[in-house]
Amino acid sequence: MPETGHTAAPRFSIIVPVFNVQGYLRECLQSLLDQDFTDFEVIAVDDCSPDRSGKILAEFSARDKRVVTVRHEENGGIGQARNTGIARARGDYLLFLDSDDTITPGSLRAMADRLDKTDDPDILLIDHVRTYWWNKVQRSATADLLAESGTEVFRPAERTEFLSMFAVVWNRLYRRDFFTGNRFTFTDGLYEDALIVYTTMLTAERAACLDYVCIEYRQRRKGNSMQTPGRKHFTIFEQYQRLFDFLDTRPDLAGLRPMLFERMASHFLFTFARASRVVPADRAEFFRQASAMYRQHLPLGFTPPPGIQGAKFQALGRGSYHGFQALKLVNGTRVKGRNQLRKVKRSFDKRTQENVYKLHLRRPIDENLAVFSAYWNRTPACNPLAVYEKAKELAPHIKGVWVVRKGLEETVPPGMDHVVVNTPRYWEVMARAKYFVNNVNFADTVVKRPEQIHIQTHHGTPLKRMGIDQQKYPAAAKGMSMRKLLQRADRWDFSVSANQHSTEQWDRVYPCSFESVDAGYPRNDVYSRATVQDVLDIRERLGIAPGRTAVLYAPTVRDYQVGYVPRLDLERVTRELGPDVLLMVRTHYFYGADRRLAELEEQGALLDVSRHPSVEELCLASDALISDYSSIMFDYAVLDRPIVTYADDWDVYVRSRGVTFDLLSGEPGETPGAVATNENELISVFRSGSWDGERATALRTAFRQRFCEWDDGNAAERVVRRTFLDEEAGPAPLPLEARHVAPSPRKAAAEAGLSKA
Repeated sequence: MPETGHTAAPRFSIIVPVFNVQGYLRECLQSLLDQDFTDFEVIAVDDCSPDRSGKILAEFSARDKRVVTVRHEENGGIGQARNTGIARARGDYLLFLDSDDTITPGSLRAMADRLDKTDDPDILLIDHVRTYWWNKVQRSATADLLAESGTEVFRPAERTEFLSMFAVVWNRLYRRDFFTGNRFTFTDGLYEDALIVYTTMLTAERAACLDYVCIEYRQRRKGNSMQTPGRKHFTIFEQYQRLFDFLDTRPDLAGLRPMLFERMASHFLFTFARASRVVPADRAEFFRQASAMYRQHLPLGFTPPPGIQGAKFQALGRGSYHGFQALKLVNGTRVKGRNQLRKVKRSFDKRTQENVYKLHLRRPIDENLAVFSAYWNRTPACNPLAVYEKAKELAPHIKGVWVVRKGLEETVPPGMDHVVVNTPRYWEVMARAKYFVNNVNFADTVVKRPEQIHIQTHHGTPLKRMGIDQQKYPAAAKGMSMRKLLQRADRWDFSVSANQHSTEQWDRVYPCSFESVDAGYPRNDVYSRATVQDVLDIRERLGIAPGRTAVLYAPTVRDYQVGYVPRLDLERVTRELGPDVLLMVRTHYFYGADRRLAELEEQGALLDVSRHPSVEELCLASDALISDYSSIMFDYAVLDRPIVTYADDWDVYVRSRGVTFDLLSGEPGETPGAVATNENELISVFRSGSWDGERATALRTAFRQRFCEWDDGNAAERVVRRTFLDEEAGPAPLPLEARHVAPSPRKAAAEAGLSKA
């Protein structure tokens, strides 16, 4: 990797303030390190970020010495973070890049070339696009203006059209000596960009343009400080007061005051009209301060703009809030109705359901009632079941009720309270329960009351693309409304994460306001607690003879296929592997029973475990796993047993579903063991012994270090303590070398004296 050991200053110092961006930071930094122009340094300022952004920065700093990390011990805001970066910068030019945005390929080279052609101006204006979570890409409003300028060098104060550009600091580069020589610094609070943009543009003697889209400006659905309402938006008045104080020191710029005044008033109105910034209770006060600023700085002879905007200016100048409202020019806040009951579309009479649910929604919340569900109201299982069991131990005052679909009542274990979907009691518990635990989403008909707490446990580590990333893969997103998906995710208060990879992915692909519980997966606790006898008992119940090598084959669903399509000639594979190997086949739960599997099982060729209620038991019973892209590989890695990846359609899967990393790369931390891409290779992997060889073991160790970092047997406890008991998510995870792992079948048999180890 390129290093910065040389004494010469780099061409660019890229300053990246970091705060609560763990879902976006990796993509931001990688977009920089992937640039073909390498003469730069990245100064990443960790502004005391409470999430795992600091760990990501440490990873990148260790990988590439161009990435320099500075940490604030207290949060000071984006302005202070940028100032810290400036103080550490050595480059000829400063580029301020927000940590949830990215830089496009070739951008730094294009910037360097344009700076050379324009003889290093004070400021270089660059182009950008806005990107939205639903995959819309919008060009900038000044793209044509930048294109028309060519390589012209100009004085910004004399070219006022460039003062109308989007007033942010990341769409321009600053010559460092110009910026620091004029003692420009960022102020505290929001809207600091506007002050810096106008004062630097009005001070610069030489500016140039680059009509190259350099920045992808991400419009985050949630988490953007500009979209969080509160009194902090009143800082806009302080920032513009500073601008006019600056103008008072520059009488030579008096002719620009009307234009800047119009920009100020427009900015006030733009902010005032957005409920995501100014809440109803603050609107009158915001209007009063905006009006006072308007009258204080109104230039002599100023002419308001034409049309509705001009009418708004005049109303602001008169200072009458009620008059402003009477003009119906205020963009009122949208108040979402709480009655979603019209969407109820289930079993018996719709109107009866609505009335029953509405009645119960008026009743008080039962603080000691929790609703559990798994896999779209199937049999109790997975992470919700592990949380349910741990809650009985640590929070016995909480009564748990399971939701199951009609026809599955008999699969619920004896003594476990449950309700059937759309029955009268179902609507009662859904209306009154305090806690909701699920590994998927509850139905759209469920109303989230303010006092209720939703805990999303998920049911796998994402190799495949999830959430809003699926929009790019029609086969994966067919029939799916992303807006409805995110509305359901908006109900989450907590998101349980298996590992840091998952935390980053969930944070980005579900842009909602939940808290991540970095606990590990509760369903994996059993792998740390199972004993020798547990392993032997499970194998006996399954009918697996002692000494026989049991290999669990668990392929995932293919979005590009309809129905179950075998990826292997199972009869041939079992024959080639020989009688000492038993293939345990588990098809995905989306598929129904397969006739051919039943036939092969009757012939004794394999064991069909597709309908076995506990995948955890199957993992404990097996000596090795054959998987493709299923998330079972991440859970199985906790057991530290061999994993073989069988990926005969990798290219098709990547194109149709998308992946978060290259499973077949062979790199430590990405590939969990031996790899086969066709049937012959798979057979050879087992015949040669490479499935359990030295190379496979080393890969598995690295894979466990990356994806099993919190799975120490205490995940369910962490979840219960954080969500049900409102405590810290403890205990802290044990290091891998200090953990107990369930013995392999071979070791269990040896300890029980049934065979040699």
